[in-house]
Amino acid sequence: MKYTLGLDFGTLSARALLVCTEDGREVASVAADYAHGVMDRTLPDGTPLGADWALQVPSDYLEALRRIVPAVLRESGVDAGDVIGIGVDFTSCTVLPAKADGTPLCELGAFSSEPNAYVKLWKHHAAQKYAAVIEETAVRRGEAFLRRYGGRVSSEAALPKIWQILAEAPDVYAAADCILEAGDWLVWKLCGRRVANAAMAGYKAYWSPVGGYPSEDFLRALDPGLADAYRKMAAPVVASGAYAGELTEKAAAALGLKAGTTVTAAHIDAHVTLPAVKVVRPGQLCAIMGTSTCHILLDRAETVVPGFCGVAADGAVPGYYALEAGQCCVGDHFAWFVEHCVPESYTEEARKRGIGIHALLTEKMSKLSPGQSGLLALDWWNGNRSVLVDAELSGLMLGMTLRTTPEEMYRALIEATAYGTRMIVEAYRNAGVPVSGMVAAGGIARKNPALVQIYADVLNMPIRVGASKQSGALGSAIFAAAAAGASKGGMATVEEAAERMGALESRVYTPGKAASAVYEKLYAEYKTLHDYFGRGENGVMKRLRAIAAGK
Repeated sequence: MKYTLGLDFGTLSARALLVCTEDGREVASVAADYAHGVMDRTLPDGTPLGADWALQVPSDYLEALRRIVPAVLRESGVDAGDVIGIGVDFTSCTVLPAKADGTPLCELGAFSSEPNAYVKLWKHHAAQKYAAVIEETAVRRGEAFLRRYGGRVSSEAALPKIWQILAEAPDVYAAADCILEAGDWLVWKLCGRRVANAAMAGYKAYWSPVGGYPSEDFLRALDPGLADAYRKMAAPVVASGAYAGELTEKAAAALGLKAGTTVTAAHIDAHVTLPAVKVVRPGQLCAIMGTSTCHILLDRAETVVPGFCGVAADGAVPGYYALEAGQCCVGDHFAWFVEHCVPESYTEEARKRGIGIHALLTEKMSKLSPGQSGLLALDWWNGNRSVLVDAELSGLMLGMTLRTTPEEMYRALIEATAYGTRMIVEAYRNAGVPVSGMVAAGGIARKNPALVQIYADVLNMPIRVGASKQSGALGSAIFAAAAAGASKGGMATVEEAAERMGALESRVYTPGKAASAVYEKLYAEYKTLHDYFGRGENGVMKRLRAIAAGK
């Protein structure tokens, strides 16, 4: 038997998953938290951080790696010589400045108290003012790259974070021989070769295989000192999850593996999920459902969809463009409701029955028919990512009366997220990208069949659900099998590896004719509200925010 190791680096922890290449059997899994977690208030030495900062310590990634890899080998009993490949996925855009040998600047004494020398996590939003100027300048100059990202520049992208380093800590910027994604940095540590993966470069750094990165002239228009920003990022761009190199002697000794083991290029932690749920060709929408939802669809052409997060060559599966959209409030939506809107009597009932409050609400709301509650909600409790791309929008629920129950409200929120997904599906289709079905991954989809059925009814198309609890790590292991190749006991292609190692639940959720007919009417009303409040006809949500802020 041969095995591959999927390394999944999330926001708070890292996980190692050992998978059998013959049948996709998940042999063992071990996780470890990062020692410093997310630093959003102070650095380790107590240096205070401003609002919207989110930093990490790069040595935490290596320490977690040194803990989880030997542990997963011990737990599984697998011989290190039978591990043929290592796949890596990472949150993105998560960037750090480093020296030419890969030493992070925050590890140098001169910069240990400088926030801009640390890893800027994907959710670091303190670079928003730089993002706004980049967007305005790109629009004014007619920069072609901007259209691939829905015409917007996110503070989560690489360039705003890099510009923040230059503007606020120019000595750090000058000392940085390179600025790179943390996923690419980790791969460099493993195999001794620095590469840039196509997903992170394409979605987060505005790279394309045709035009490369935005021009130096554009960077000079932002700030003359920024002219070499992309030179600091420059490295050979390879398809995400493709062969990057082989495990070095030093890394092998630290992890208990064999030197020469294949190492893949890094991948984005959401996008790596596609082969884990056997989405390796166009037509099937992959929805990675968690606190938020990421919607990824493969296409053979670089199709631009207004209001989407971006499109990137080799951004999910080699050989295809991957289009990304998203909803920024899904699981968070339901958690907010449970925390703030459920009466004590429901909590007590759930306790007595020995079930969770989400399970109780789901049971109760499943007894309702579509439209029975008379409620309709907009799913903007955390703004709108796609297709309006407006973080200042807020939630709405219509139709409540003195007879409205918690389960009716809970169902309305679930339905709202399904309507939001349908808006995304229709945007894909309107741009000429076909969507014939959906595959859902993540804990919400696996734990709540009633929710998935509502989605099938609202979308009026079949839905499958990924079977693995660790779809990101499984995807990384699948890519590792393809990168290692058939000669080492892996597979020749990602498609072949996905078919053999990917995992789907047997059930297919098919839309109910009667339910879909009712949801067609409700969706029409949702769309009216969506456009009325979201496209500028009534800006009351933003006016309320301004009043609340004392403006």
